[in-house]
Amino acid sequence: MKLIYLDYNATTPIDREVLEAMKPYFEEQFGNPSSSHWYGVQAKEAVEKARSRVADLLNCNSREIIFTSGGTESNNFAIKGAALANRHKGNHIIISSIEHPAVTEVCRYLEINGFPLSYIPVDETGVINLKALEKTITPKTVIISVMHANNEVGTIQPIKEVASLARRHGIIVHTDAAQSAGKAKIDVNELGVDLLSIAGHKIYAPKGIGALYVREGTRLEKFMHGASHESNMRAGTENVAEIVGLGKACEIAKRDLEKNCGHMRRMRDRLFNGLKKRTSDVRLNGHPEKRIPNTLSVGFPDINASRLLAEMEEIAASTGSACHTGVTTVSGVLVAMRVPRKYAMGTFRFSTGRMTTEEEIDRTIEIISGAVERERIRLSM
Repeated sequence: MKLIYLDYNATTPIDREVLEAMKPYFEEQFGNPSSSHWYGVQAKEAVEKARSRVADLLNCNSREIIFTSGGTESNNFAIKGAALANRHKGNHIIISSIEHPAVTEVCRYLEINGFPLSYIPVDETGVINLKALEKTITPKTVIISVMHANNEVGTIQPIKEVASLARRHGIIVHTDAAQSAGKAKIDVNELGVDLLSIAGHKIYAPKGIGALYVREGTRLEKFMHGASHESNMRAGTENVAEIVGLGKACEIAKRDLEKNCGHMRRMRDRLFNGLKKRTSDVRLNGHPEKRIPNTLSVGFPDINASRLLAEMEEIAASTGSACHTGVTTVSGVLVAMRVPRKYAMGTFRFSTGRMTTEEEIDRTIEIISGAVERERIRLSM
């Protein structure tokens, strides 16, 4: 049985070009970038070359890039760092109601430590309510964090407008761009953000590496204490091989953005159109146009998608619900979007990638539509 991988929003395989770029730094070029001899110099040059490649993808200066262990650390660094370093200005934090746990849990931690937290609602397509955001801002608001694209439904947020509003009030803006990097153009100057997080394993680089963009002049509390690595903000010997991998992945993402986005969109739309033809009453979750090109969240009423997917071992995808000790819980994102529970329970999230083929999509349509129709017949008996 050939497995069909349609969970690229969860993680991606390492690109062959990325793997080849990393190999020398596992073998002969193993030096510590802080060492002054030949081995250290080679490692240092590799790190800085990778930093420039990440900066090129985001259209910023390389000195504004700090390497981290991944998206979660980047989010922690950005939000905690900004909140603590700017506490003299205020202590109020604002986030959207559909953020990833790598943002919400950080903010909840800060909330119990003296930082009031406000959540901004989204509409039924998952887009943040800008008027509600403006009304929520107070003289003590210090940071606003709104994800660039949602990991479950793919909706892209109006970050440029969020940043413009924040700038008028002197508020720092962070965006989690883990899902949009490599799937949408990201220009930090166009967006106007102060802080932006990316994760390597979402863009065909290894797990355990990421980056944080920090606009020059943005004050952050130091994340790791020790030696003066990463602009004296994150101590610890650099993970050279994976940094090189992230740099190469960013170079490929920029180089092939149009081609890759076009392919992922075609595969996503082929899947959606096929499911609509083969099954009745299919609901699209998320914005029909303003979303990253690889993400398809669809709901079928009155079925348990989590149970069905568990039975379909041929397909790797995600659902909008989860079963724990016999109790089914619905995704907080779908709840915030006011997706009716009968559709939320029956929601599948498919995310296509560079390697997705038409044959895989057609087979998925056959498997999913067949399973849904059989389940409907079973429930009607």
